[in-house]
Amino acid sequence: MFFREDEAIRDGLIRGRLVTIDTTAYCSCGICCNWQLNWRGQAVHKSGRNRGKPKAVGITASGAKARPGTLAADTRYYPFGTVMYIPGYGYGVVQDRGGDIKGRHRLDLYHSTHKDALRWGRQKLRVVVFPPDTPPIPKNARPPT
Repeated sequence: MFFREDEAIRDGLIRGRLVTIDTTAYCSCGICCNWQLNWRGQAVHKSGRNRGKPKAVGITASGAKARPGTLAADTRYYPFGTVMYIPGYGYGVVQDRGGDIKGRHRLDLYHSTHKDALRWGRQKLRVVVFPPDTPPIPKNARPPT
């Protein structure tokens, strides 16, 4: 038997809450993550207060390596480790922050390529946010592609 997420939450089958969130997508490229190569071939911040300083490409604010399933959120509302289910993307874990990701209703989803990030675009979705005491993502969960 299959359930819609909102019905499953309402009936207590899934422990989580539905939040309408404006989702965008990003990858590790210089366009998405504001970096460029300097004259030595090193990745540095392209602009902002860290302009010219070294940039660890593909490493999130939590120190984890960015991969499909990595989410960037405002950690005042969703601390690192918060598990979410995003329709059309799958399960993800908050491991990053973003300069434009402010407030309870913004989320950035990591994609492996810039093309995939552009394809996702901007979508307003009803996301399931699991409480902090929720067990880790189910082993049989399909990771985002």
